[in-house]
Parts: sequence; C-alpha cells; structure tokens
Amino acid sequence: MNEFEFTWPVRVYYEDTDAGGVVYYANYLKFFERARTEYLRAQGFEQDKLRGEHGVVFAVRSVQADYRRPARFNDLLAVNCILTGYKRASLEFFQQVLREEVILCEGNFRIACLDATSFRPRSIPEPLWRVLQPHE
Repeated sequence: MNEFEFTWPVRVYYEDTDAGGVVYYANYLKFFERARTEYLRAQGFEQDKLRGEHGVVFAVRSVQADYRRPARFNDLLAVNCILTGYKRASLEFFQQVLREEVILCEGNFRIACLDATSFRPRSIPEPLWRVLQPHE
C-alpha cells in the first residue's frame, strides 16, 4: 500500500438502512466522505483548520458510483480511498466499499478546492500541495 491508499472502517447502523434492511444508496456517499476526511487527517490536514488557516473548503464536484451488492445492518465495512490524480484546484479519488474483500460499491470522485467565502475555485494550500508533490 502506498501513501495515497487509505482504508477506513465503517459499521452499518440501523439509521443507515432502508425499509428493506439494506444500506440506502445515498448513505454510501456518506461513507465515502468519511474516508476522504480521514484520509486528509492521516496526511496531517484537518478540514476545519484548512478553512480557518487557509480559507479553503473542499466540495464534491462530480461523482460516478457503481452499486454492486447490498450492505446490511451491523456489517463491518472497509472504505478505501485512493488518490488517483490532482490539479492545482482539485483532487481525484477512486473509492470502494468492501465487506470481507467483496466490493459492494465503488466510485470516482472529483473534489474541488474552493474559497471558503466565495465558493469559487482556489488553489490547494501550499502545505497540502507539497505533500502531494512527491507522488507524481
């Protein structure tokens, strides 16, 4: 595993499921979001500090998701987060939700770096940019 691969465990709670007892499709997006947040934290970057110290926030610009198999109440899932690319004002991730090595859902995400006040595109802060550079 390289530094740009990250896995975060997620337990499925009752609130994550629909009337059929399976994870509601939109909740996978929440699981993906948690993993990306924890990925940044593992790299040494807290999103509230990025906003406070650098005036930026990150927002999903686009997502493509493929739902393969259902997750159910109380499942322990692994949510993978792999940085696949970056530009001056965006990050790209490939992510998967797995249960015991079985892919349940996967997707590609483009995350925009935005000015926290105007919500216009803005360059990734230098400290984070420097962390990305060795991995070209």
